[in-house]
Amino acid sequence: MIEVNFFGVQLPWLLLLAGGALACSWAMRRLLAIVGAYRWVWHPALFDLALYVLVLYALAHLTGATATSS
Repeated sequence: MIEVNFFGVQLPWLLLLAGGALACSWAMRRLLAIVGAYRWVWHPALFDLALYVLVLYALAHLTGATATSS
C-alpha cells in the first residue's frame, strides 16, 4: 500500500484520492445539474454515489494507487 507523509501523519494514498474524487464528483454534479441531466435520472442519490465510485476508480487507476509493490 502506498502511503504519504502529511505533516507527520501517515495517510494511505487512497484516502487522498477519495478526497480528490469527492471534489471532482461535486463539480460534475453541479455541471450536470446546470445542464439539466438530472431530469432523466430516476434516483439522484444513487446516481451521485455511482458517479463518485466511478471517479474514484478512475483516479486510482490513473495514478496507480492500487498497484502492489513486490
